Amino acid sequence: MEYFKLNIKEANALLQNKDITVKELTESVFQRIEVVEKTVNAFVTVTTDKAFEMVEELPPYQSSNLFGIPMAIKDNMCTRGIKTTCSSKILANFIPPYESTVTDKLMKSGYILTGKANMDEFAMGSSTENSGFFTTKNPWDTERAPGGSSGGSAAAVCADECIAALGSDTGGSIRQPASFCGVVGLKPTYGRVSRFGLVAFASSLDQIGPITKTVEDSAILLNLISGHDPLDSTSATVNVPDFTSCIGKDIKGLRVGIPSEYFIDGMDSQVEQSVKAAISHIESLGAQIVEISLPHTGYAVATYYILATSEASSNLARFDGIKYGLRVPADDLIDTYMTSRAAGFGTEVKRRIMLGTYALSSGYYDAYYKKAQQVRTLIKHDFDRSFEKVDIIATPTAPTTAFKIGEKVNDPLQMYLSDIFTISVNLAGVPAISLPCGFDQKGLPIGLQLIGKAFDEETILKAAYAYEASTPHHTRRPTL
Repeated sequence: MEYFKLNIKEANALLQNKDITVKELTESVFQRIEVVEKTVNAFVTVTTDKAFEMVEELPPYQSSNLFGIPMAIKDNMCTRGIKTTCSSKILANFIPPYESTVTDKLMKSGYILTGKANMDEFAMGSSTENSGFFTTKNPWDTERAPGGSSGGSAAAVCADECIAALGSDTGGSIRQPASFCGVVGLKPTYGRVSRFGLVAFASSLDQIGPITKTVEDSAILLNLISGHDPLDSTSATVNVPDFTSCIGKDIKGLRVGIPSEYFIDGMDSQVEQSVKAAISHIESLGAQIVEISLPHTGYAVATYYILATSEASSNLARFDGIKYGLRVPADDLIDTYMTSRAAGFGTEVKRRIMLGTYALSSGYYDAYYKKAQQVRTLIKHDFDRSFEKVDIIATPTAPTTAFKIGEKVNDPLQMYLSDIFTISVNLAGVPAISLPCGFDQKGLPIGLQLIGKAFDEETILKAAYAYEASTPHHTRRPTL
C-alpha cells in the first residue's frame, strides 16, 4: 500500500492497530520523496538520517495522535542540530542549539521529521520565488507557483511528501499556498500557538499553524501545538479546548457573514463562482447567510505593508555578520555589516527592510507607522462589529488560482495583491482556515476562507468540516 497517501487520522489508526509500523510508514514517505522531490523542490533540507534515528528512538506506541507521523517543518522554525535557513543565504549554514516550542511539542508527541520546507526568504513573499536557493513548484502544474511564503510546506503535503506540515502565516502565508495547492491551511488566533523559536518577520502578525490533507487533521495538529508558553511574551493565557470535539457537529443556525468588499472587480470569475457555490452549499446544510460590511478592507494591503516592513526592518537588524550567519570579510565593522547584509539578503528582503526603515524614520513615523496602527485598529473594529451579527465570515482565500512562475516576480504590487483577502485576518489577530472548494477549467484548486472570532477556532473547524465532509474537492490529488 502507498502509505504516503494517508492522512494523520488514517495513519494513526493503522499504527494503533499495529497494521503497519512507524518504520514502514516512514520508508513509504521517503520513497515518495525520492520519486517526486526533484520535480517539486519542496525541501531545503531532507532529513532522512535524522528521521530514521527518530524512528529507532521512539518508545512503544503512545496514545498521541501524532506518534510516528512523518511531518515537514517550514524552515523558519528552529530545530536543534538541524539547519534552519529561512531560505536565506545569510543563514545558509545556521544550525540552532535549541528547539522551537512547537517542534519540541511535536517531538514529545513522537512525530518524525521528514525535512525543512522551502519558503520565501524570511517569509517575505507570496510565491516561494523569493527563496534564496530555488523555487518550489506547484504539484498541480509545475510551471506554476505553490504560493507563499509557506509554499514548500503546502507543496510537500499536496505531493504526499509528508503526512502533514507546519507553516507560518504573517499575511496569508499558510492560507494562500493551501489554496493554490488544494490542501487545508489553518492560521490560529494570534497568541494561540507559541512563536518561541520562530525566526521573526513581523512579530505582531506572525503565527504558526498546520497545513494538512483534511480539516480534522488540522484540528488534531492544533491540539498538540497550542497552549501558553512562558518563553513567548505574546503567548495567550487561555484554555486550550479539544478542537476535534467540534468535528462532525451540524451547523444548523450558524450565521455566516458575507462581506461585500471581498467580491471585487478583477477577481477571477471562476474563483468567484466556486466560492459563491460553496457558500450556497453551506447554506443548504442549515447555515444562515448574512450580508455584512468590512468597510476598511480597502486599506488593509497598505496598512499591512507599512507595519510588516517596519517590524521586519527591526527584526532583521540582528543579521549583521557578527553573531551568527554569513560574514563577508571586510576592513572594518561598518563594511562588515554592509557587505555581509548585501551578500546575504535577497532583493525582496532588501526592499522590505528599506520600506520599513523609511516608515520608521524621523519625520515619517507619524505619517506612516502611527497612521497604519490607527487604521489597523479600525480594521479590527470592523471584525468586532461583524461578529456581533455573525458567527463566522466566508470569503475567497485568494483572488486567483495559482499563477505561473515568473508571472508577477517583476511587479511587487501585483504580487502583494495576492494576499488581499488574507491580510486583514492577521491585522485583526483572528483565526481563519482555507480549504478546497473547487477547481478552475485548468484543473487548479480554488480555496474557501472561513474566518472566526478570536480564540474560537472550533466554530470555523466545525463549519469547514461540515463543508468538506459533504463535498469531494479534498479527495482530488495531482498526478506527478
